[in-house]
Amino acid sequence: MTDATALLKRITDGDQDAIHELVPLVYGELRRIADVQMARQAEDHTLQPTALVHEAFMKLTNPDSATFESRTHFLAAAARAMRSVLIDHARANAAAKRDAPGRRITIEGVEGLAGSIDATPERILSLDEELAHLGRFDEPLARIVELRFFGGLSVEETADVLGVSRQTILRGWRTARAWLAARIA
Repeated sequence: MTDATALLKRITDGDQDAIHELVPLVYGELRRIADVQMARQAEDHTLQPTALVHEAFMKLTNPDSATFESRTHFLAAAARAMRSVLIDHARANAAAKRDAPGRRITIEGVEGLAGSIDATPERILSLDEELAHLGRFDEPLARIVELRFFGGLSVEETADVLGVSRQTILRGWRTARAWLAARIA
């Protein structure tokens, strides 16, 4: 069991001191996920990567909801927490920035393949709504998108988190991207 996994188990068991020990072990990875997310945001986005990491970490280490099986499971939960923080931030800013120009972001995530949307708060909310819609009829596909797009996880990391093969992730990734591109377009 790695140090991070042991600390995560202690957090799950209610040991709040373990949170302070965990931060230096996972901060770099959380910051990498946050950097991926913030690179997709509009240039005038007011949330900084460090703030995104801190807000997500606070959600993750809430004693009432902290249950982690491994470091990879924790990173998957971090992706979901960062998505939640970004969506909350977009909702808060949507009314004030209805027509703000945004940068282009790709649905495909790190590969940078075709099919992009403007990263205005409205478009981020639209992507979130479509992802929620996808999740209602195919939760595994929605989780793949969440982990790859919002979490910046590799195909191998996503396969590990979901407990499936690399090929299953690649097939699901292609299917989900095509479905989202059609819905968003």
